[in-house]
Amino acid sequence: MIRWIIFVIVILFIEIYSFQAFRTVIKARPFLISYQVLSLLAIVFIIYSFTTFDRSVGQNKQSLFTLGLLLLIYIPKIVLTIIMFGEDVFRLSIGAIKYFVNNDPDVSNIPSRRKFISQIALGLAAIPFTSLIYGIFEGKYNYKVIKQAIYFPDLPDAFDGFKITQISDVHSGSFDNHEKINYAIDLVNEQESDIILFTGDIVNTHATEMDPWIDTFKRIKTPAFGKYSVLGNHDYGEYVNWPSQKDKADNFEAIKNIHGHIDFKLLLNENVTLQKGNDKIAIVGVENWGHNFKQAGDLAKASEGLSSNDFKILMSHDPSHWEYEVKNDEKHYHLTLSGHTHGLQFGIEIPGFFKWSPVQYIYKQWAGLYENVGRYVYVNRGFGFHAYPGRVGIWPEITVIELKKGKSVA
Repeated sequence: MIRWIIFVIVILFIEIYSFQAFRTVIKARPFLISYQVLSLLAIVFIIYSFTTFDRSVGQNKQSLFTLGLLLLIYIPKIVLTIIMFGEDVFRLSIGAIKYFVNNDPDVSNIPSRRKFISQIALGLAAIPFTSLIYGIFEGKYNYKVIKQAIYFPDLPDAFDGFKITQISDVHSGSFDNHEKINYAIDLVNEQESDIILFTGDIVNTHATEMDPWIDTFKRIKTPAFGKYSVLGNHDYGEYVNWPSQKDKADNFEAIKNIHGHIDFKLLLNENVTLQKGNDKIAIVGVENWGHNFKQAGDLAKASEGLSSNDFKILMSHDPSHWEYEVKNDEKHYHLTLSGHTHGLQFGIEIPGFFKWSPVQYIYKQWAGLYENVGRYVYVNRGFGFHAYPGRVGIWPEITVIELKKGKSVA
């Protein structure tokens, strides 16, 4: 109950200050009334959707729409509130100074709101508003192929130039456009890599989410060295309430079977050896291991039969696994491929110059390549989307990594 009271107070605070920005610039009464009515309807719908959310179903089209609407409305309004509240602090400060200087209770000492401040506020609020709209309708399918060469002095000679295509975080239950997904699959096939690796989260929760997309993902061509995958945190069905443990277990089995249906070999704490001529490398696949998330991954079991001298590529969904366990492991995992963060689906990237997202305050490794004493982790930004039905600045990614023999140039 206390949380709801706090929530209502915060919403009222934001709504009052947002309205002040519009009222200062636009005097037309019909517009202001319409604005208030639409704001009220929106918040009633959002509260209704959140309070009636079915924990046995999990994320669905309505929950995606609701969160998208919440962000679309309130991020711009928060921008308005910050600016308008800041102006009020300024006005009250000026008023207090004038009061003590003039010492005349009959004279208004507080300056009136300045129209140009409200205009600036509305202009700045329009930036996240239009960005979020673009993210919902276009950004979530704005696929980028990112190519990355990584050098290893101990890479077996035969694997110099070996190409890996990585995809991650499909979240098929969020998709709503077959044409766009088919385009992305075409991009995957166009890379003509030696192997394709998928690093988890094939669904949001339910195995049935993948039913409309089986034939689409089955179109991913199987390259010379195969297609391999691991599980992500969403693949365990732990974010909904199940009628019984049997239903949950059956769903988990069905999710594991999906990988076979699309011709991927699912690695469950195990490894496979790839041989090219007389040289070998190992692909190691662990179940999900995340800091503050499910820890089903067993690195020791997954690496049975391997030594520190073997060249190893580890597939581990959550990059926190690399931070907490992998990067200093005595078995020396040369390259870890992860996903999970999605780059929060929101941020700013200028390739080669600047990269920022709020998720970096949670994950040290959240998008792209990171290195620690010659050991690397690459964090894929995700193929799909989850919760917020869009992407702003952090685009969906298909990664192509080329292994090169030579001195590290990271």
